Amino acid sequence: MPNRVAMRAPVDFEGLNSASDVDNAPEVESSSESDYLDSSGARKRRRTASADDGGDSLDLDQAEDEDDSEDDEKHFQTVLSTIKAPSRIKRKTNHTQAEQEAMIQPSNPILAPTDPNTSFSRLNVRPWLVQSLANMAIKRPTGIQKGCIPEILKGRDCIGGSRTGSGKTVAFAVPILQKWAEDPSAIFGVVLTPTRELALQIYEQFKAISSPQSLKAILVTGGSDMRAQAIAMAQRPHVIIATPGRLADHIRTSGEDTICGLRRVRFVVLDEADRLLHAAGPGSMLPDVEECLSVLPPAAERQTLLFTATITPEVRALKSMPQKPGKQPVFVCEVDTQMLAIPTTLHQTHIQIPVTHKEHYLHVFLLTEANKDKTIIIFCNRTATADYLHHLLRLLDHRVTSLHSKLPQRQRIDNLARFRASAARILVATDVAARGLDIPEVSLVVNYDIPRDPDDYIHRVGRTARAGRTGESATFVGQRDVELVLAIENRVGRRMDAWEEEGVNLETRVLRDALKVVSEKKREALLEVEEGREVGGKRKRAKMKLRAE
Repeated sequence: MPNRVAMRAPVDFEGLNSASDVDNAPEVESSSESDYLDSSGARKRRRTASADDGGDSLDLDQAEDEDDSEDDEKHFQTVLSTIKAPSRIKRKTNHTQAEQEAMIQPSNPILAPTDPNTSFSRLNVRPWLVQSLANMAIKRPTGIQKGCIPEILKGRDCIGGSRTGSGKTVAFAVPILQKWAEDPSAIFGVVLTPTRELALQIYEQFKAISSPQSLKAILVTGGSDMRAQAIAMAQRPHVIIATPGRLADHIRTSGEDTICGLRRVRFVVLDEADRLLHAAGPGSMLPDVEECLSVLPPAAERQTLLFTATITPEVRALKSMPQKPGKQPVFVCEVDTQMLAIPTTLHQTHIQIPVTHKEHYLHVFLLTEANKDKTIIIFCNRTATADYLHHLLRLLDHRVTSLHSKLPQRQRIDNLARFRASAARILVATDVAARGLDIPEVSLVVNYDIPRDPDDYIHRVGRTARAGRTGESATFVGQRDVELVLAIENRVGRRMDAWEEEGVNLETRVLRDALKVVSEKKREALLEVEEGREVGGKRKRAKMKLRAE
């Protein structure tokens, strides 16, 4: 089971400026390992149980509790599943079903209008924005957009929760752009987001929606030249899209030149707020977020917008913070964030496999008639696993690329561009690709490693079945992964079906077609990974020099 770690109390939604508000709090479960970078390029991870470089297994507590009650057994039998648990693993939970539902269900949620005929014009969106959205093939607002856009235009702070692929970026970009067009000023809005790839996507969407106007937006993320970013910020852009670590670095090093412009910000957006406000573990971004917010105008002089697909206790607790003088109550709009956290058009499946042959099953699975032409994202828990799988699948003649925190920023951008352009049909990634990325062509998500946090699962599978499209997820389940799957099924309120394809027996195909060839390529891939590692940079430079000679 996941380790328990201390979590600081939620940040004041109205203030969101003071680090002193976050000292005492209950414990929460630590989440699955992710590969987020801070501004200096250092890897930030949420610690999990160790696994080998091939990602063959996850360590779980195997001690059996002799006092487990029959009620626990019956509870899980109703939720799970077609998954067969090994007899030595007892199904157990720390909470009753009612307690779990209470943690998930929001109290007094404000729901979005359900009228299917609602248009952007009826939401008081200006004609130039309506036309710009229509040019992007966005003609009808989604639930989260119907709920949030009018209230943000009224000047209210907002917490917006909606499942993945529901158009949350448009829900905050449109009102910000409309307000900016009415009163253009320098550094009108700041958008903070946890990953570089998501920041780039939001930047591109702001540019596209605002194309009829002269909006100047800049991107401030790690992996790029700080000097060029500082110059761009000094020129007072209208919107800054940033990762917290890099913007905090600019605040620390650029001094008054940077801070002066930020003191007049009218809008602050925390996209993927659950990740940004997560207070536990060495990978927490909260200190950098607090530093960024500390130089912004007081809460009464700005609008603060939080958006996420998974409403965590930290995020929901912000609604009950004391109201500041002169401010309207915080508006909360939740659309399908509880037991409908994943799209209804997503078909969830699982594949039980022996952990010693995960790569063999993956290779055969990718080549089945149903999957051989699909655009696929394969998620791993560790960068080492993602790097290894990328090498292996390339050697097996798959069109594959990768995305993880150990790659240089230029390569991350190029690899993602290749995948978007269908130059590669498979993307092997860690959780840096799990949040916010919108690639409509993705029709299958494979969980090669199961995330330890069910919310991370929701974000991963949310890369497909977006905006009403259909999609499929396939989760590889080893004999020690049963409890993780149970937790996921309880969180999403739906069980995974056993994967099947007519006329296909994966085990037979592995034994007949893949056992020898994959084992050979596996050795080659491991050698390539080892040869590519840097030891103080010397080994790699020496190899490049030899090749040049």
